[in-house]
Amino acid sequence: MAGRYGDLDYSKTVKNGVLGGGLLVVLGFLGEETGHLLYGDLTGALNTLFTTMEFGGIVIAMIAVFVFGIALPLTE
Repeated sequence: MAGRYGDLDYSKTVKNGVLGGGLLVVLGFLGEETGHLLYGDLTGALNTLFTTMEFGGIVIAMIAVFVFGIALPLTE
């Protein structure tokens, strides 16, 4: 039976969102550390990219939990 928002599997969506956010955090951290290890000082654009990946991953994971884990199941 399809709910209000279609056939959405909330638990799978939350897990994928948290895993995707965690992957961004890890890739941002590893990219920054590897860049400093191999090249010394990175350019401002690369530092900004890796830092944005880290913070963006945290935000994506939190949004996935709050939207798909709490808000949408309560409104259905």
